[in-house]
Amino acid sequence: MRVSRLILAAAIAALCVGPAAAEKAPADVELISRDALFGNPEKLAVQMSPDGKYLSWVAPLDGVLNIWVAPAGDLAKAKAVTDDKARGIRSYFWSYRDATLLYLRDTGGDEDFHLFSVDVGSGVKRDLSAYPKTRAMFNQASHLHPDHVLVAMNDRDPKWHDLYKVNLADGKRELVQKNDQEIANYFSDADLKVRLAQKSRADGGQDLLEPDGKGGWKKTGDVPFEDSLLTSPLGYTTDGKTQYLTDSRGRDTAALFAVDVASGKKTLVAEDKRADIGENVLTDPKTGVAQAVAVDYQRNEWKALDPAIAKDLETLRGIGPGTFFVNSRSLDDKHWIVAYSAAEQPAVYYRYTRETGKAGQLDKLFSARPALEGKPLVPMWPQLIKARDGLTLVSYLSLPAAADVNKDGKADKPVPLVLLVHGGPWARDNYGYNGTHQWLSNRGYAVLSVNYRGSTGFGKSFISAADQQWATKMHDDLLDATDWAVKNNVTRKEDVAIMGGSYGGYATLVGLTFTPDTFKCGVDIVGPSNLNTLLATIPPYWAAFFEQFAKRVGDPRTEDGKKLLAERSPLSRVGAIKKPLLIGQGANDPRVKQDESDQIVKAMKAKNIPITYVLFPDEGHGFARPANSKAFNAVAEGFLSQCLGGRAQPIGEDFKGSSISVPEGASGVPGLAEALKSHTQEVKK
Repeated sequence: MRVSRLILAAAIAALCVGPAAAEKAPADVELISRDALFGNPEKLAVQMSPDGKYLSWVAPLDGVLNIWVAPAGDLAKAKAVTDDKARGIRSYFWSYRDATLLYLRDTGGDEDFHLFSVDVGSGVKRDLSAYPKTRAMFNQASHLHPDHVLVAMNDRDPKWHDLYKVNLADGKRELVQKNDQEIANYFSDADLKVRLAQKSRADGGQDLLEPDGKGGWKKTGDVPFEDSLLTSPLGYTTDGKTQYLTDSRGRDTAALFAVDVASGKKTLVAEDKRADIGENVLTDPKTGVAQAVAVDYQRNEWKALDPAIAKDLETLRGIGPGTFFVNSRSLDDKHWIVAYSAAEQPAVYYRYTRETGKAGQLDKLFSARPALEGKPLVPMWPQLIKARDGLTLVSYLSLPAAADVNKDGKADKPVPLVLLVHGGPWARDNYGYNGTHQWLSNRGYAVLSVNYRGSTGFGKSFISAADQQWATKMHDDLLDATDWAVKNNVTRKEDVAIMGGSYGGYATLVGLTFTPDTFKCGVDIVGPSNLNTLLATIPPYWAAFFEQFAKRVGDPRTEDGKKLLAERSPLSRVGAIKKPLLIGQGANDPRVKQDESDQIVKAMKAKNIPITYVLFPDEGHGFARPANSKAFNAVAEGFLSQCLGGRAQPIGEDFKGSSISVPEGASGVPGLAEALKSHTQEVKK
């Protein structure tokens, strides 16, 4: 049996490496190191405290990402206010209590996020959700009540979150709403009073509920199933008189509406026929009034709703041709922290000082990855690709420098292509800096990311076109995009790999099982292989979202649903695999559990099909620790080089600090087995 596996492995390797491989490598282009692309950023997530006294950011402390704070007028006095030594901290924000930050952290990628506070003066830290097996969800902070925040916690019932008011001075919590009616979300106002709730229904739709004044609820709105992913309350103005919501009811794309609370009158604030108005709404920091919205069709575009900030947006557009976001604003609105990036430019942070009635002053603060400055980064080109049934697929193409010498977005010659599939599937790809695009392009590959049907941002009909179409029409979109790339001289039909995470990992497995002759190889990161077991093991706190899965993917509670899910599962066609496959998995993944990868690896081994399986014991749904991300990409780079013939930086020291293990197939990637022999595994949770 061992001999037959080696023979098959050799045959597959022969299919992947040809005499033309050398000519595909852009030898005259500098090889950008994986450390510069995927190692710790220098600074990111820059914010300003509401009172304008402090600037904060996330940066490494002894190699682990932590929160740093400096006086706004003296950045040289920055100090770390957290001392995490494991996974690092990525999600944080300022409360309105003087010098008090809040941050979220889970353990080993299990997504049981706890909410912590830290006093930046004293350094005192407190777990505000210090209960076992609890996932905290931040609900509301308000400058009207600076010493308290609303936090939802599921320590009483893992499926449903109760709502608490938490005192930031001592960490004590007070029950606001006991969730005994299966409420999915609570919406509160600046007085920290609950004004609205969402309750999921068995038909996949939602009821909108308001307090009835007697301790119960009354239904005041209905969201049909087809609108449920796009229609959502956003919040209230500070005076409580106006409620904002994004709404697709009675239309296709979601628009921003304002509702007069007293009369119920609903007014259209902003819309775009091409794309949804999402949650990216700028509101006045004191009044809560909507001032601008972002629309993202092919590229992000800001639209001013309030003339008072029109000049400010114009100034920010002048930074460059990329995109900008306002990370935070001081409560007096005199200072903004702005993040700018473009395809060839990782995030750069600015402090913007407003000037009444004229352009304000921009001061550059930090670059997230200064090591990439001056490196041969390539443009990203938005593309509109037609699917076979006429749907328009907004997509993004990056070309290696050698294939687009004049940088016009038109391929000069065909090169190997990596079809990079986003997760979700209810998410989307965007224009902008993308480390994976830059990495793969630098190695000599064209990279194509496709917003296949089911992606969000393009209206409800585009989402609904994917209902129960996993492995069928959703996959056809990826095939149609691949055909487009071949017809447009981007690549050759025989030189295409598929790669992605989560749903993108599933799409990779589908590509190698349902259409085994289409792709030359595949890289699956935390992708499900068995849809029945996937839906049987979703996290308990996803209970409110389960009907969406049942209706849009398949219902595991019915025999017909189970049959459909089995038919659409790559595991059911594992025998069709004949191209190389690399799988990456986090052992603590609560969404796509390790068993999803274990199942298909076991099935491939039973059929003597080679597989390389990389497992991280301290990761969850994706690889959050930079050391682990860099380690996996070192393996993937060697794997793709063997398959597509592009360049590969040796593994070298890129396993250092990581927890990487390779339960199967280390011999299938050049240099992998040797690197593992000298590697000391570091597990950090």
